[in-house]
Amino acid sequence: MYQYVPGAVYRKIDAEKWRRIFIVGDLHGCFDLLLEKLERQGFDTEQDLLVSVGDLIDRGRQNLECLSLLREKWFCAVRGNHEQMAMDSLADNDPGLWLANGGDWFARLDSARQQQAKALIAECAGLPLVIDIPMDQRHVVVAHADYPADNYYFDQPVDSEELVWSRRRIHRNQQGRGAPITGATHFFFGHTPLNRVRHFFNQYYIDTGAVYGGSLTLVEINTLPV
Repeated sequence: MYQYVPGAVYRKIDAEKWRRIFIVGDLHGCFDLLLEKLERQGFDTEQDLLVSVGDLIDRGRQNLECLSLLREKWFCAVRGNHEQMAMDSLADNDPGLWLANGGDWFARLDSARQQQAKALIAECAGLPLVIDIPMDQRHVVVAHADYPADNYYFDQPVDSEELVWSRRRIHRNQQGRGAPITGATHFFFGHTPLNRVRHFFNQYYIDTGAVYGGSLTLVEINTLPV
């Protein structure tokens, strides 16, 4: 299911094409909340880019709207485990795991909207698992759950399942046993709901539980400390 394919797992972003670049935490269907955050930041869809750490869908109410962001030129995302569960469920006709983790919204759609959702979920197969953003003084890497190596370089073969699912590194960090990841200046992850952003070494965990009544975290990477 997670065979490593060179050139497909990683995607590089040309930062010079964008005025500002933002990274957003797990959306889980919280589309209106995202729009409010972007408006407050003065986000310009003609000049700015939004990068998602994945998990656009499930548990929230506006899942189709969040999936539709994939067709916006100002938006890109890594694949999260919830997109993976949706893809696997539709491919295998086995919705059990997806339903148990918030995928019941799909079953409540009428047939036309289900077809729309299926087409958008199919597009998730083309999402990278790592987004690489080299900048003048910063080198930012985005993955959903973890980067499962202690040194980073572009297109390095790593365990793709751990990119999407692993909580090993954040648990080590929380236990005081963490360390920096070399090869880039900043790493951003989602996946693990937290009551606030956690920053360990050069790693930022930005799923702040928007769908559970927490906040939605939006970070402008142009202003990150170097």
